[in-house]
Amino acid sequence: MVTNAPIPAKGGSLFGSTTINWEDVYKGNNVMWRVPRNIRLNDNVVVRQDETAVFYRDGKVLAYLERPDRYALTSINAPIVGNLVKELSGVRQEAEVYYLQRRIFDGKFGSAEPYVFRDSDFGLVQLRVFGQYRWDVAAPDNFINQFVGTFGAVTTPDVEARLRDQMVLLVYNSLGKLKDQGMRVTDLATQLTTIEQAVLGFAPQHFGPLGVEIKQIQGLSINLPDDVQKAVNTRSEMSVLGVNYMQYQAGQAMTTAAANPSGAAGSMAGAGVGLGAGLGIGYGMAGQMQGAYGPGPGQPCPKCATLVQAGVRFCPNCGTPMGGAPPAAAQGPPCPKCGQPNAAGVKFCANCGASLAPPPARKCPKCGQDAPGTGKFCPNCGATL
Repeated sequence: MVTNAPIPAKGGSLFGSTTINWEDVYKGNNVMWRVPRNIRLNDNVVVRQDETAVFYRDGKVLAYLERPDRYALTSINAPIVGNLVKELSGVRQEAEVYYLQRRIFDGKFGSAEPYVFRDSDFGLVQLRVFGQYRWDVAAPDNFINQFVGTFGAVTTPDVEARLRDQMVLLVYNSLGKLKDQGMRVTDLATQLTTIEQAVLGFAPQHFGPLGVEIKQIQGLSINLPDDVQKAVNTRSEMSVLGVNYMQYQAGQAMTTAAANPSGAAGSMAGAGVGLGAGLGIGYGMAGQMQGAYGPGPGQPCPKCATLVQAGVRFCPNCGTPMGGAPPAAAQGPPCPKCGQPNAAGVKFCANCGASLAPPPARKCPKCGQDAPGTGKFCPNCGATL
């Protein structure tokens, strides 16, 4: 909305003076209004409670009036008006007047171009930021000098566009400082409040020269590229479930298989997904669903996540103690330590945890023939081993 509204003329004097004020009908959400003609000697300027009148000429602020009153530019009762009258005493010594609203405004910001965030895990990541902020005019002289004199902004949309760009720049600078302090891409979603506080902390030095004070940052959103966001979500799920990447991928494959109702594989995968839902997906996501003792009720090994049949005392895959009772008899070689039969292909005894790997072959010191097993004599020459 353009703020250059028609000048309200309320009465006059024998000297042709005009009383000027900022009518409510023209205020709305406008932060600034320029009186559409220069102010001359004998004019009256009305300043209300929520306004500041700024006198501006030749690229600089001459004076500003904040106290609510009617100011006649022929009076020298107020020192600031007296100084202004001296400035306006010549024919060409006319000044522009800008009204500023002294209230808090709401604004939105969003990045048109991405910010490149260098992350130790994901490399160069392009971020986009969005949010809302509340602000007001803290220093009228700086505000007019910068926005009117430097940027040539005379309408509220001009001011808002400049502030929006500066807010994005401030957020980017704050992210850069937090990154130098160790913040990573995976921290952004959980540290939005910290980021907002950091932006507020850096705001005074960034917006102070513009005469603006940032009161509040809210609704901050930092968007990641889709592939990076997917990777961050995956890592977060893995951290919550306490699984590694291979286990997580196996679980995803099982979930996909469970969606297919046909075939025995789908049934087995569905059972695995059900187990993962109950105990934590990490327990059922290893690739060893078919343990040494076949399918059936059991529990996952706390070390390797192999599904172990209920009742066994040691994991048959890695030997970790499971705390169960000895299993039922199985068809396979007996344990060389306790004699308990074990299923074929297992690495450790399910009863005592002893290794079931065959002993390495030995060479006879007399004839050099390989002597497998644990015998005491060479089967070739009879020499003592």
